[in-house]
Amino acid sequence: MTQQNNGKLGGAAKSLLTPDNCSLLLIDYQPVPFFTVQSMDPQLLINNILGLAKTAKVFSLPTVLTTVTADTFDGPMLPELQTVFPDNQPIDRTGNNPWEDERVVSAVQNADRQKIVMGGFWTGNCLALSVLSALEDGYEVYVVADACGDVSAMAHDMAIQRVIQAGAVPITWQAVMLELQRDWAREKTAGEVKEVGKQHGGAMGQAAIYAESMIPKAK
Repeated sequence: MTQQNNGKLGGAAKSLLTPDNCSLLLIDYQPVPFFTVQSMDPQLLINNILGLAKTAKVFSLPTVLTTVTADTFDGPMLPELQTVFPDNQPIDRTGNNPWEDERVVSAVQNADRQKIVMGGFWTGNCLALSVLSALEDGYEVYVVADACGDVSAMAHDMAIQRVIQAGAVPITWQAVMLELQRDWAREKTAGEVKEVGKQHGGAMGQAAIYAESMIPKAK
């Protein structure tokens, strides 16, 4: 067994996400991409996107929203997502790669976080190009695989494999939420996290509802 952390065992890995070491970049959740996504049920995808967004809101993560050709082709950002961030207007651009837009890069830089959590459409295009570009610029990137979508399961899977090979970390939206919370004694966010879980966590949410209903101490 190898001892680290100045000879002490235990403690959190530096690779773990925390509320003060990461930002969130959400890319192009718009009607036209939604029309073409075939890699996951669209309603489940919307559920996951909103679960991720509400998680970011709970933990006050700096969040950057983007759209592409919103007024001329792809349409407005998912309205429910805008409701989560009413004062955060998406940065609209014309190119496929958000990382080639100086406004997007500046917004991420202003967050001053080394880790970036990303989700978006399509996995193999706007999302992958952003991930690869951010990695090359020295950021640590966590790709929320179940908040991304593409024209087929193969297109999505190949894109996820590509970014993993380049150094990105795959993760799911619930894993992000639980990693940020980590300790239920952190009461400042625990209640809100449970509410997000109830709304968007599927079986996890049902388990939380059951616990609160049947076990008095869980309330």
